[in-house]
Amino acid sequence: MAGALHISCSPAPLLWALLLLAVSPPGNAFYLPGSYMHTYSQAEPIWAKVNSLTSIETEMPFSYYSLPYCRPQGGIKKSAENLGELLMGDQIDNSPYRFRVNVNESLYLCTTKGLNENDAKLLKQRTRDLYQVNMMLDNLPVMRFTEQNGFTVQWTGFPVGYSPTGSSEDYIINHLKFKVLVHEYEGKNVEIIGTGEEGSGVISEFDKKGMSGYQIVGFEVVPCSVKRDPEAFSKLNMYDSIDPVDCPVELQKSQVIRQQERITLTYDVEFVKSDIRWPSRWDAYLKMEAGAKVHWFSIMNSLMVILFLAGIVFVIFLRTVRRDLTRYEELDKEAQAQMNEELSGWKLVVGDVFREPTCPKLLCIMIGDGVQILGMSIVTIIFSTLGFMSPASRGMLLTGMIILYLFLGIAAGYVSIRLWKTITGTSEGWRSVSWSTACFFPGIMFVVLTVLNFVLWGSKSTGALPISLFFTLLALWFCISVPLTLVGGFIGTRAEKIEFPVRTNQIPREIPARKYPSWLLVLGAGTLPFGTLFIELFFILSSIWLGRFYYVFGFLLIVLVLLVIVCAEVSVVLTYMNLCVEDWRWWWKAFFASGSVAIYVFLYSINYLVFDLRSLSGPVSAMLYLGYSFLMAFAIMLATGTIGFLTSFFFVHYLFSSVKID
Repeated sequence: MAGALHISCSPAPLLWALLLLAVSPPGNAFYLPGSYMHTYSQAEPIWAKVNSLTSIETEMPFSYYSLPYCRPQGGIKKSAENLGELLMGDQIDNSPYRFRVNVNESLYLCTTKGLNENDAKLLKQRTRDLYQVNMMLDNLPVMRFTEQNGFTVQWTGFPVGYSPTGSSEDYIINHLKFKVLVHEYEGKNVEIIGTGEEGSGVISEFDKKGMSGYQIVGFEVVPCSVKRDPEAFSKLNMYDSIDPVDCPVELQKSQVIRQQERITLTYDVEFVKSDIRWPSRWDAYLKMEAGAKVHWFSIMNSLMVILFLAGIVFVIFLRTVRRDLTRYEELDKEAQAQMNEELSGWKLVVGDVFREPTCPKLLCIMIGDGVQILGMSIVTIIFSTLGFMSPASRGMLLTGMIILYLFLGIAAGYVSIRLWKTITGTSEGWRSVSWSTACFFPGIMFVVLTVLNFVLWGSKSTGALPISLFFTLLALWFCISVPLTLVGGFIGTRAEKIEFPVRTNQIPREIPARKYPSWLLVLGAGTLPFGTLFIELFFILSSIWLGRFYYVFGFLLIVLVLLVIVCAEVSVVLTYMNLCVEDWRWWWKAFFASGSVAIYVFLYSINYLVFDLRSLSGPVSAMLYLGYSFLMAFAIMLATGTIGFLTSFFFVHYLFSSVKID
């Protein structure tokens, strides 16, 4: 994984950076830090923030303060959250953990009252469900390291508690040993301009005043469970100094979770000077050393298979089509008529190939929504590859996707109505098609998310969307996406319809019987696009459900290009095969030839649930997983089906425009 690329505000370096991106390997993505560089002075106080508690077992986030932790002296204050953070279930609050820059100290926080039955039960449940505390300092998530099978494994966050093997008791993490990496910065002729800790900022090299101090470049923790004397510690005040302590190994010296037990929370902090510079501080979170080899191997393997198959397909395909066209065009009219009686193949369906398909309105709607989803995906991945959606800006990726989807409604309306006008020959009923296009995919998503949201509401999870956010999403949908889709549809009515190169007969031609169902071939065609996608799909699912950072958008961009090529190839070849057996009903088969990859994506998601998310517990968690997986597979079906259909449509149009018609 490439390190961060720091870009200044002057135009020349920006142009050089874009030029560097153009000539560099596409798999090496860089990022623009999402928060501005903050330099702290000696002993300046800073406070950590806490996000929702998360678990890979339940996939239901909960508020940090739903557990009996120490509260800040000034009360709980929520940080401003963008749309993406709210949809992801993030709830960022302030915390009582105070750090004084470059000052090592051991501090007391508080001692809780005796745990009542509900608190003790809740702590035990969160511990056994492997819930993690997600803490941030200067926008950096806290990291911890564990040893597994001789390897050092890096995690973000730390557990609420732990349940030792062979013990019936659960123990809470009540002492944290923090290590903060700081880079000593001497700012000469540098100015830092920003809008706040979470805001974007620019570094200018033309300032006269300069500044120096310390920059936070790393945040690590070692969680401990330490048995304290609550009577002695309850006499202390928050932030009083205490003696440092090592993490105990014996369970007798650890803090057990039990009813009426009083828990004392303390922490140590150590500041360590580091050579890591601020623009590179996220590299530790984004390293993909072993994973990068897997990505490249997958891509090269897929590329070789695709090129090999494409070479064979196109050689046979081009020779066959060109030979057929040449023979057909060299004959006179009488010979052509005789040839039509004697030969079989795609030439015989010339009068039926552009016959109106079944459910033309639904086809136009799905193609329009597919264009909208595909456009959103392409633009999002390109912007992410350029580094404009850094993980330092939480929720930016999802927010960007929503905004792009809303404004691409104009493209969905235009394509659906242009296709509707081409198929039916008139723009009559375009308003109904436009409305349906604007409501089809979002409506299905809204229904599924509403059901899942009721499940989350019942579990009191922070992942549940508040009513206000529901109305906000509905307002965005009806005030931006729907009007733009109608505008796009209106523009589509003014565009010229695509003229078919051949006339359609009044009486449909009988389709010869086949030895095997044609849909069997359509379902099998989805395996090739899935072959280019499934390795990257594993990393994406791991990022979503296991809380890992996914930031190899360069690889994802390559996979997207390969997927588009394969979908186009598969759909064109299958369409040609159907026409060769005199089956002129190619419209829907062209769509599902590439769109059937969604079936394999959903089945792979179930496989991932069974074999990779074995810790996922309970019907509620499985319902959430399957609901989100269904939405993902459905969106993939619309996008890939649109690629295959549009490619096949223009191929059939080109093929029959070369045939001489009386």
